[in-house]
Amino acid sequence: MSLFKPVRPGTFDFELGLADRGYEAVAGVDEAGRGPLAGPVVAGAVILPRDCRYEHFKDSKKLSPRTREKLFVVLQEMNIPIGVGRATPAEIDRINILQASLLAMKRAIQALSRPADYLLVDGKFQVPLPLPQQTLVRGEAKSASIAAASIIAKVSRDRLMIQYHKQFPEYHFDRHKGYPTALHRQLVKKLGPCKIHRRTFKGVRELVVKGE
Repeated sequence: MSLFKPVRPGTFDFELGLADRGYEAVAGVDEAGRGPLAGPVVAGAVILPRDCRYEHFKDSKKLSPRTREKLFVVLQEMNIPIGVGRATPAEIDRINILQASLLAMKRAIQALSRPADYLLVDGKFQVPLPLPQQTLVRGEAKSASIAAASIIAKVSRDRLMIQYHKQFPEYHFDRHKGYPTALHRQLVKKLGPCKIHRRTFKGVRELVVKGE
Protein backbone atom coordinates (compact mmCIF):
# COMPACT_ATOMS: atom_id res chain seq x y z
CA MET A 1 0.00 0.00 0.00
CA SER A 2 1.32 3.40 -0.97
CA LEU A 3 1.85 5.89 1.86
CA PHE A 4 1.43 8.78 -0.52
CA LYS A 5 -1.64 10.14 -2.25
CA PRO A 6 -1.37 10.09 -6.05
CA VAL A 7 -0.80 13.50 -7.53
CA ARG A 8 -3.80 14.39 -9.66
CA PRO A 9 -3.03 16.42 -12.77
CA GLY A 10 -4.23 19.99 -12.59
CA THR A 11 -6.42 21.54 -15.25
CA PHE A 12 -3.78 24.15 -16.05
CA ASP A 13 -0.83 21.80 -16.45
CA PHE A 14 -0.90 21.82 -20.25
CA GLU A 15 -0.96 25.62 -20.36
CA LEU A 16 1.85 26.04 -17.80
CA GLY A 17 3.97 23.43 -19.54
CA LEU A 18 3.54 25.19 -22.87
CA ALA A 19 4.37 28.54 -21.26
CA ASP A 20 7.61 27.04 -19.94
CA ARG A 21 8.40 26.02 -23.54
CA GLY A 22 8.01 29.61 -24.70
CA TYR A 23 4.39 29.75 -25.88
CA GLU A 24 2.88 33.01 -24.68
CA ALA A 25 -0.66 32.81 -26.09
CA VAL A 26 -2.13 29.33 -25.60
CA ALA A 27 -5.77 29.26 -26.68
CA GLY A 28 -8.29 26.72 -25.53
CA VAL A 29 -10.89 25.92 -28.20
CA ASP A 30 -14.25 24.18 -27.93
CA GLU A 31 -17.65 24.11 -29.63
CA ALA A 32 -21.30 23.84 -28.64
CA GLY A 33 -24.19 22.59 -30.71
CA ARG A 34 -23.10 19.55 -32.68
CA GLY A 35 -26.18 17.55 -31.76
CA PRO A 36 -29.16 19.90 -32.25
CA LEU A 37 -31.61 19.68 -35.12
CA ALA A 38 -31.62 23.46 -35.54
CA GLY A 39 -29.38 26.48 -35.24
CA PRO A 40 -25.67 27.03 -35.82
CA VAL A 41 -22.72 25.29 -34.24
CA VAL A 42 -20.82 27.87 -32.15
CA ALA A 43 -17.20 27.77 -31.03
CA GLY A 44 -15.27 29.67 -28.40
CA ALA A 45 -11.55 30.38 -28.10
CA VAL A 46 -9.98 31.74 -24.91
CA ILE A 47 -6.44 32.69 -23.90
CA LEU A 48 -6.23 32.54 -20.10
CA PRO A 49 -3.47 34.45 -18.28
CA ARG A 50 -0.89 32.42 -16.40
CA ASP A 51 -1.94 33.86 -13.02
CA CYS A 52 -5.69 33.30 -13.38
CA ARG A 53 -7.91 31.34 -10.98
CA TYR A 54 -8.20 28.56 -13.49
CA GLU A 55 -9.97 26.17 -11.10
CA HIS A 56 -13.21 28.12 -11.55
CA PHE A 57 -13.50 27.08 -15.19
CA LYS A 58 -15.05 23.65 -15.67
CA ASP A 59 -16.85 21.72 -18.38
CA SER A 60 -19.88 23.84 -19.32
CA LYS A 61 -22.08 20.73 -19.56
CA LYS A 62 -21.52 20.10 -15.83
CA LEU A 63 -22.45 23.63 -14.81
CA SER A 64 -25.92 25.02 -14.22
CA PRO A 65 -27.15 27.67 -16.70
CA ARG A 66 -26.88 30.28 -13.94
CA THR A 67 -23.26 29.35 -13.15
CA ARG A 68 -22.37 29.34 -16.85
CA GLU A 69 -23.80 32.84 -17.22
CA LYS A 70 -21.84 34.08 -14.19
CA LEU A 71 -18.57 32.63 -15.48
CA PHE A 72 -19.27 34.01 -18.95
CA VAL A 73 -19.45 37.50 -17.41
CA VAL A 74 -16.32 36.82 -15.33
CA LEU A 75 -14.39 35.87 -18.47
CA GLN A 76 -15.55 39.00 -20.27
CA GLU A 77 -14.59 41.21 -17.33
CA MET A 78 -11.09 39.71 -17.23
CA ASN A 79 -10.34 41.65 -20.42
CA ILE A 80 -8.59 38.68 -22.02
CA PRO A 81 -8.59 37.50 -25.65
CA ILE A 82 -11.92 35.78 -26.36
CA GLY A 83 -13.13 34.74 -29.79
CA VAL A 84 -16.51 33.42 -30.92
CA GLY A 85 -17.17 31.77 -34.27
CA ARG A 86 -20.12 30.00 -35.80
CA ALA A 87 -21.12 27.90 -38.77
CA THR A 88 -24.64 28.29 -40.08
CA PRO A 89 -27.21 25.51 -40.59
CA ALA A 90 -26.70 25.89 -44.35
CA GLU A 91 -22.95 25.37 -43.92
CA ILE A 92 -23.58 22.36 -41.69
CA ASP A 93 -25.81 20.83 -44.38
CA ARG A 94 -23.26 21.55 -47.09
CA ILE A 95 -20.02 20.34 -45.48
CA ASN A 96 -21.28 18.10 -42.58
CA ILE A 97 -21.31 18.80 -38.86
CA LEU A 98 -17.70 17.79 -38.17
CA GLN A 99 -16.26 20.10 -40.82
CA ALA A 100 -18.66 22.86 -39.77
CA SER A 101 -17.53 22.49 -36.14
CA LEU A 102 -13.90 22.85 -37.20
CA LEU A 103 -14.84 25.85 -39.34
CA ALA A 104 -16.54 27.50 -36.36
CA MET A 105 -13.42 26.83 -34.26
CA LYS A 106 -11.22 28.36 -36.96
CA ARG A 107 -13.40 31.48 -37.01
CA ALA A 108 -13.31 31.73 -33.20
CA ILE A 109 -9.50 31.58 -33.21
CA GLN A 110 -9.33 34.19 -35.95
CA ALA A 111 -11.63 36.45 -33.89
CA LEU A 112 -9.19 36.58 -30.95
CA SER A 113 -7.91 40.07 -30.18
CA ARG A 114 -4.43 38.59 -29.74
CA PRO A 115 -3.10 35.93 -32.12
CA ALA A 116 -2.71 32.52 -30.53
CA ASP A 117 0.65 30.77 -30.84
CA TYR A 118 -0.59 27.35 -29.68
CA LEU A 119 -4.00 25.65 -29.58
CA LEU A 120 -5.49 23.18 -27.12
CA VAL A 121 -8.47 21.73 -28.99
CA ASP A 122 -11.28 19.67 -27.52
CA GLY A 123 -11.85 16.40 -29.36
CA LYS A 124 -9.84 14.30 -31.80
CA PHE A 125 -9.52 16.60 -34.80
CA GLN A 126 -7.18 19.52 -35.35
CA VAL A 127 -8.39 22.91 -36.50
CA PRO A 128 -7.41 23.70 -40.12
CA LEU A 129 -4.94 26.44 -39.24
CA PRO A 130 -1.12 26.52 -39.54
CA LEU A 131 -0.61 26.65 -35.77
CA PRO A 132 0.94 24.09 -33.42
CA GLN A 133 -1.87 22.38 -31.56
CA GLN A 134 -2.81 19.45 -29.38
CA THR A 135 -6.16 17.71 -29.39
CA LEU A 136 -7.58 16.47 -26.10
CA VAL A 137 -10.51 14.06 -25.88
CA ARG A 138 -12.78 15.28 -23.06
CA GLY A 139 -10.58 18.34 -23.05
CA GLU A 140 -12.95 20.38 -20.87
CA ALA A 141 -11.96 18.16 -17.93
CA LYS A 142 -8.23 18.36 -18.68
CA SER A 143 -7.67 22.00 -19.65
CA ALA A 144 -9.11 25.10 -17.96
CA SER A 145 -8.64 27.01 -21.22
CA ILE A 146 -10.80 24.52 -23.10
CA ALA A 147 -13.34 24.61 -20.26
CA ALA A 148 -13.46 28.41 -20.47
CA ALA A 149 -13.92 28.16 -24.23
CA SER A 150 -16.77 25.70 -23.71
CA ILE A 151 -18.51 28.23 -21.43
CA ILE A 152 -18.12 30.97 -24.03
CA ALA A 153 -19.44 28.71 -26.78
CA LYS A 154 -22.38 27.33 -24.80
CA VAL A 155 -23.63 30.65 -23.44
CA SER A 156 -23.16 32.39 -26.80
CA ARG A 157 -25.17 29.69 -28.55
CA ASP A 158 -27.92 29.61 -25.92
CA ARG A 159 -28.35 33.38 -26.20
CA LEU A 160 -28.51 33.10 -29.97
CA MET A 161 -31.21 30.43 -29.79
CA ILE A 162 -33.25 32.65 -27.49
CA GLN A 163 -33.07 35.32 -30.18
CA TYR A 164 -34.26 32.77 -32.73
CA HIS A 165 -37.17 32.00 -30.41
CA LYS A 166 -38.38 35.56 -30.89
CA GLN A 167 -38.31 35.01 -34.65
CA PHE A 168 -39.87 31.52 -34.53
CA PRO A 169 -41.81 31.37 -31.23
CA GLU A 170 -43.89 28.40 -32.32
CA TYR A 171 -40.82 26.11 -32.07
CA HIS A 172 -39.94 27.10 -28.46
CA PHE A 173 -36.21 27.37 -29.16
CA ASP A 174 -35.85 29.14 -25.80
CA ARG A 175 -36.70 25.85 -24.06
CA HIS A 176 -34.73 23.22 -25.95
CA LYS A 177 -32.14 25.35 -27.82
CA GLY A 178 -32.66 23.24 -30.93
CA TYR A 179 -31.72 19.92 -29.34
CA PRO A 180 -33.78 16.84 -30.30
CA THR A 181 -36.05 16.77 -27.26
CA ALA A 182 -39.45 15.11 -27.43
CA LEU A 183 -41.09 18.55 -27.58
CA HIS A 184 -38.87 19.73 -30.42
CA ARG A 185 -39.37 16.56 -32.46
CA GLN A 186 -43.12 16.84 -31.98
CA LEU A 187 -43.14 20.47 -33.15
CA VAL A 188 -41.03 19.75 -36.23
CA LYS A 189 -43.39 16.94 -37.22
CA LYS A 190 -46.38 19.21 -36.70
CA LEU A 191 -45.05 22.42 -38.27
CA GLY A 192 -42.32 21.20 -40.59
CA PRO A 193 -38.79 22.62 -40.50
CA CYS A 194 -38.08 26.35 -40.47
CA LYS A 195 -35.11 28.06 -42.09
CA ILE A 196 -32.71 27.38 -39.20
CA HIS A 197 -33.33 23.63 -39.13
CA ARG A 198 -30.53 21.37 -40.34
CA ARG A 199 -32.02 19.66 -43.35
CA THR A 200 -29.52 16.80 -43.48
CA PHE A 201 -30.18 15.69 -39.90
CA LYS A 202 -32.35 12.69 -39.11
CA GLY A 203 -35.63 13.96 -37.74
CA VAL A 204 -35.63 16.89 -40.17
CA ARG A 205 -34.59 15.53 -43.54
CA GLU A 206 -37.63 13.21 -43.67
CA LEU A 207 -39.88 16.27 -43.42
CA VAL A 208 -38.21 18.49 -46.01
CA VAL A 209 -40.41 19.04 -49.04
CA LYS A 210 -38.58 18.18 -52.27
CA GLY A 211 -37.63 21.28 -54.20
CA GLU A 212 -37.82 23.44 -51.08
